Amino acid sequence: MTITKSKLFDLPRPVWLLGWVSLATDAASEAIYPLIPFFLTQVLGAGAVSLGLVEGAAEGANSLLKILSGWMADRSASKRRIVLAGYGLSSAVRPLIAVARTWLDVFAIRFFDRVGKGVRGAPRDAMLAVWASPETRGRVYGFHRSMDHLGAVVGPAMASLFLIFYPSDYRTLFALTIVPGIIAVTLILFVQEEPSRLPLAKAVSRSSVANFQNFNSTENREAPSVAPLPAQFTAFMVVLSIFALGNSSDAFLLLRLTDAAGSAKFVPLMWAALHVVKASVSVVGGAWSDRVGRRGVIAIGWLVYAVVYAGFATSASLRVLLAWFLAYGFYFGFAEGTEKALVADLAPRSRSGFAFGVYNAVQGLGALTASVVFGVIWKIFGPAVAFFTGALLALAATALLFGVIPKTHRE
Repeated sequence: MTITKSKLFDLPRPVWLLGWVSLATDAASEAIYPLIPFFLTQVLGAGAVSLGLVEGAAEGANSLLKILSGWMADRSASKRRIVLAGYGLSSAVRPLIAVARTWLDVFAIRFFDRVGKGVRGAPRDAMLAVWASPETRGRVYGFHRSMDHLGAVVGPAMASLFLIFYPSDYRTLFALTIVPGIIAVTLILFVQEEPSRLPLAKAVSRSSVANFQNFNSTENREAPSVAPLPAQFTAFMVVLSIFALGNSSDAFLLLRLTDAAGSAKFVPLMWAALHVVKASVSVVGGAWSDRVGRRGVIAIGWLVYAVVYAGFATSASLRVLLAWFLAYGFYFGFAEGTEKALVADLAPRSRSGFAFGVYNAVQGLGALTASVVFGVIWKIFGPAVAFFTGALLALAATALLFGVIPKTHRE
């Protein structure tokens, strides 16, 4: 399936602006992220367990805060303020890795960086939900994930270019990430929340206004304190938690690639290449789920994840590992945006912020547990056993998904 240019450019202006915000933020974040395993283990002398603690705790904090920020967003007159605070915090603390001297310094900086992500994530996703109809949710969230991944292409590519001219000058590179952070925060100021305040473009804007009015109508707007999250949503979260227990930090994949390459010099380019795949597949995967149903597309993504982790468990050469790594991008392209679209499908509109908070918390707490356990298994039994464990949990979650999410008319 392909997405036509006209459909892509028909997306409302706030969706585009939030996409550019994510692109700039990820350009900053992902310029640093692929270098953290090398920086921790080789420059600061930390080990696999410390790496797991740093990344797991960061994601855990991020996800717990998404519940609170989602709850606040449902009750706030302006979600944008919460989104701005979250992006502002991350943009301010991220460059401080330039002055880190121990792995505990990196731990603290990554923690507060992810706190910022936790504050902004659910309110931003709820803002996007206002601009998406049931027929376009997959495309809207897929587009947003695509812009996110494009930022993760730009950032590592610029990082690699910088390191070619200034080898091993990691700290200066980390400090320079303040520039895209400032751009992201500035762009948020131009995002308006209500369609009625925007110039009406053609059909899409009129559709968005109707969607917003429907969202705010008395008959569709339940009080946040009494609107329950449906049983199917809860069941999906249970299955997602099983998948998340095997979904450890990507830092371990990068550590495996760095070990195979013998150096971190070109690892940011590998990371950028992964995000080219992610960005390319995300729009297609999300829009495909609008046509064929969410369940099957998510299942394809999770199965790709299982196969890739099994591949990392059984492969040793850099060339083979890099092929598996690029295939990993298809998991994100099929699963990430589609999971969010399914959350929007299942949750009442009046509790969409809280629902996205729960969704992100399940993922993050799973990442916390998975990353720590993965690091321990890696240290005791080796990387092969750790990767096989993640693959088996992904297979189990895929099988259960078909039991808790009913078949739709599109499947």
